[in-house]
Amino acid sequence: MFNLKPIYERPYRPCVGLMIFNNLGKIFSGQRLDNPSNAWQMPQGGIDKGENPIEAAFRELKEETSIKSATYIAEYPEWIKYDVPKNLADNLWHGQFRGQTQKWLLLHFVGSDSEINVNTQNPEFKKWIWMDPEELSEKAIYFKKHVYKKINNVFIPLIRNLIN
Repeated sequence: MFNLKPIYERPYRPCVGLMIFNNLGKIFSGQRLDNPSNAWQMPQGGIDKGENPIEAAFRELKEETSIKSATYIAEYPEWIKYDVPKNLADNLWHGQFRGQTQKWLLLHFVGSDSEINVNTQNPEFKKWIWMDPEELSEKAIYFKKHVYKKINNVFIPLIRNLIN
């Protein structure tokens, strides 16, 4: 067991989140391997020391999905924080954090679906699909729904402008 601070004293883990859309305006959504519920999410991951969010985004994208064929489009204008339930916070990240603060990036997938493979060296997803962004905000785990709704307000209009 870890020597845990009270949850309200723990910092947020710096993280990058990735909304990846295809030419049809659908976004990459993965079903987590470690969650028995039917919760879906977009790729995300920690920002390593010395990395900027864009570098972290492309590293995480490759690690979680095998995707290399993507172009950077935009970033959400602010960092978004979310807390995880205490039982998760106590077991994730060695109990150091209360949740994550995320810089969200919008990427356009320009490859073919055959490039995507979630059965990576350290898999996080059991399966993936292309999904409407609005649908994902409903299918996400409850403590991330507000994050997805916020980024949808900024990213969906950008996606629609680019694919039309």
